[in-house]
Amino acid sequence: MDITTIVGLVLGLGGVIAGYLEEGGQLGALFKVAPFLIVFIGGFGATLVAFPLSEVKKMLSTLSMLFIQKKYNEIDIINELADLSEKARKDGLLSLEQDAQTNKNDLIRKGLALVVDGIETEVIKDILARETELQAEIYESGAKIFEAMGGTWPAMGVCGTVMGMISILKDLSDSAALGPKISSAFIATMYGVAFANLVWLPFGTKIKAKAARETMINEIIIEGLLSIQAGENPRIIKEKLNLNLMEKLNGAKNKSAATAEEGAEA
Repeated sequence: MDITTIVGLVLGLGGVIAGYLEEGGQLGALFKVAPFLIVFIGGFGATLVAFPLSEVKKMLSTLSMLFIQKKYNEIDIINELADLSEKARKDGLLSLEQDAQTNKNDLIRKGLALVVDGIETEVIKDILARETELQAEIYESGAKIFEAMGGTWPAMGVCGTVMGMISILKDLSDSAALGPKISSAFIATMYGVAFANLVWLPFGTKIKAKAARETMINEIIIEGLLSIQAGENPRIIKEKLNLNLMEKLNGAKNKSAATAEEGAEA
């Protein structure tokens, strides 16, 4: 279980509600049927209009990423690949057949099966790289939909507030009731802004972050498997993959710093 997602949702939504109550608001006033219909139903409807069903299904398949933390460690994977290499050098590639069936990592398992079957290096590289790219595209599609919802929902909230104001302005005879009516009209805006910035946009960002890490690990796995097939020295494989990992991590950090600098200049 990825506890950070749950804790983040509780802190984010709980903080907003707690702040509202601290200002003297009433919890029951936040739950209105009309704003809910406009923002939630209308927002999901806009998402279905914007994206084909196939893309929506990809988004649904990425939901598990938000609440489940995959148990893998880059260093452990590198050490495991080095151990497999040593086993292959001692006993031959066919000795990896059992590992090709029992390894916990899907990509390692599939790659070892191709290596044991004697498939050509370029073919193995192409198959595993395409599978990695396909999975990354699925993650990217899911993140895009969440980001689109983060842009649509505040607009739907404003739409709900405008519709509420139209209804209020039709009848201004009861001045004492204007305050509560205007207050209720702004609940739709609150729904849209709160869910966009506390739920949908963070969901998209987290999916991208986890997808980037998984892609990085998969690239290291592919390089390690090809080195195993080539019969390289386990110590060299371990050193090479560690250097590869450091380069990727430094590249990610430099990219994030450049992005932040560009944002500051803008």
